[in-house]
Amino acid sequence: MSVKASNISTAEPSADADAPIRRDPRFAWLWQLLREPLGCFGLILVLLIVFSAIGADFLAPYDYKALNVQARLEPPSWTHLMGTDNLGRDTFSRILYGGRIALVVAFFAVGGSLILGLILGMLAGYGPRWLDNLVLLVFDAVRSFPYIMFALAVITVVGPSLYTIIFVVVVTSVPGYGRIVRSATLSIRNTEFILAERSLGAGTMRVLGQHVLPNVVAPLLILGSMDIPVVITFEAGLSFLGLGVKPPTPSWGSILNDGFGFIRNTPWLVVAGGIPLILTTLGFTFLGEALRDVFDPKLKKDR
Repeated sequence: MSVKASNISTAEPSADADAPIRRDPRFAWLWQLLREPLGCFGLILVLLIVFSAIGADFLAPYDYKALNVQARLEPPSWTHLMGTDNLGRDTFSRILYGGRIALVVAFFAVGGSLILGLILGMLAGYGPRWLDNLVLLVFDAVRSFPYIMFALAVITVVGPSLYTIIFVVVVTSVPGYGRIVRSATLSIRNTEFILAERSLGAGTMRVLGQHVLPNVVAPLLILGSMDIPVVITFEAGLSFLGLGVKPPTPSWGSILNDGFGFIRNTPWLVVAGGIPLILTTLGFTFLGEALRDVFDPKLKKDR
């Protein structure tokens, strides 16, 4: 008696379409940031500002130094998107190149301040008592000078330049970052995992680099991101007074200064110089607050 074999399906089961998407845990903070409306908006603004500054050579329709006296003080049009200044230079092109100057000053100044504040703060919080007192004495001495008066004094002696502004910002910002790092270092230097690491023979550099640094760098970066618009506004203010970058190098502050004398007849110059400052401040502030909520959820619950 013959038995007829039935057709048995040997196809493998298809993957479950409803299975959750696995995301890299290293980028969990980014997904949390994108779920925040203000944080996502701030990130978009920051990316647009950085992209426009980096790509100014390709995005600018004119040379920012090109003079055209016949086209001076023209209103915004398709030819000149933000009009022209009193020398006929294209305002939109100068805005793009001015963003490059603003970001260079901000990133180098804030980056230098973060690095020096991180090093001095960890040495003061983890080092001997006499070193802690010495570093605090230097911090208090620097912070005792008014911010603006110190900047004006240095610029008067050295002269206005891009490097002078960066130097002033670094010197005056290091004490604030250093004190924050020192307080964080003092709070964890006597914890159990630090004492256990030291009992196993770990040196000072190993403890600071592998245990103290990861615990203090996140809040420091958040503060740095929120200080970037402050530095940009400071540079624009000095350039507005003629104490910043030298012409014909464009700056948002110098664009405001060029339009201030013609504000009754041509207000678009002041508007064009003020819009990037407002957008930069909003972008970095929203981004910094969102990063703070992501890395320290307790602050978000308390508000």
